[in-house]
Amino acid sequence: MPRSLSVLLAPATALILAGCGGEEPAEEVGAAVSPPARTAVAIDTTIPAVFAASGVAEPLQQSTLSTKLMGSVVEVAVQEGDRVASGQVLVRLDAHDVEAKRAQVTAGREAAEAAYREAEQTVGRMRALYADSAAARAQLDAAEAGYTRARAGVEGARAAAAEVEAMAGYAVIRAPFAGRVVRRFVDRGAFAAPGAPLVTVEDASRLRVSATAAPEAAAGLRRGTPVTVVIEGRRVPAVIEGSVPGAGSVYTVNAVVPNADGELPSGGAATIELVTGTRRAMLVPAEAVIREGDLTGVRVVTGGGTSLRWVRLGAERDGLAEILSGLRAGDVVALPDLPGER
Repeated sequence: MPRSLSVLLAPATALILAGCGGEEPAEEVGAAVSPPARTAVAIDTTIPAVFAASGVAEPLQQSTLSTKLMGSVVEVAVQEGDRVASGQVLVRLDAHDVEAKRAQVTAGREAAEAAYREAEQTVGRMRALYADSAAARAQLDAAEAGYTRARAGVEGARAAAAEVEAMAGYAVIRAPFAGRVVRRFVDRGAFAAPGAPLVTVEDASRLRVSATAAPEAAAGLRRGTPVTVVIEGRRVPAVIEGSVPGAGSVYTVNAVVPNADGELPSGGAATIELVTGTRRAMLVPAEAVIREGDLTGVRVVTGGGTSLRWVRLGAERDGLAEILSGLRAGDVVALPDLPGER
């Protein structure tokens, strides 16, 4: 959690837990329930005011691979969930057409290079003869023009060969980075069309949470600012990647979350907690809260025991629960017994 949250919540925790294990209230005559062994005091204190910017946690690197070729799939080397290394072969396509084109281009390049060598020899002889006044200027100009055409022919043939080699590369689909296969769109024998998805690979070792925030919450955010992100109910540290104004007087805030162990789900619902100041709140230990269906309550210590009181619950953070209504500062609430305590 950010240091500011720790500093503000630590005193509240200390004040609340100061009531634990204290003197038990005097037992009321005829009370049906004995006083609890552990108690805590509800306190009205200052806590951080947090703006929860909602978004989605996505992998920092994700790629859906396709091809520029049209042909049959001859091999799919991976399944969903497979870990892959950078450059690993994922899919192979039928490249017979490309191989035929390569043979054609290779023959054309060899012919162009042969014509170039012949034109080079011819222009060399014509330059020597013209220097000795044994050849006319028109003959030299014709040789020079032939030499230029032959050189252009070689360059064109080499460019065509390079283009074929590039197209041949699209017949073998490789992983662009190390990661995990999360989607396989084709099987062997399927027909692949240019631009159609074949495999999706992601690297979820770092997640990016992109969320929309109000200007007052995003003001002052800088790259590298530590924040807390909640992903599918789990609070984890993160770092601000950037904050830019968007349409409608809102900001887009990006935060990067380390996920080397892969425990955080990619595509999960997430919120970025942006501290905007402080506010007053009533707090009790979260362990004091009792849940019955959609109802929440606490057991308030009375003269000789406890009574269940329903309350409206706010946010829970770092072992503390905010009580929006139903308690007053100074109320003593019961805590669950520790193992072996009774």
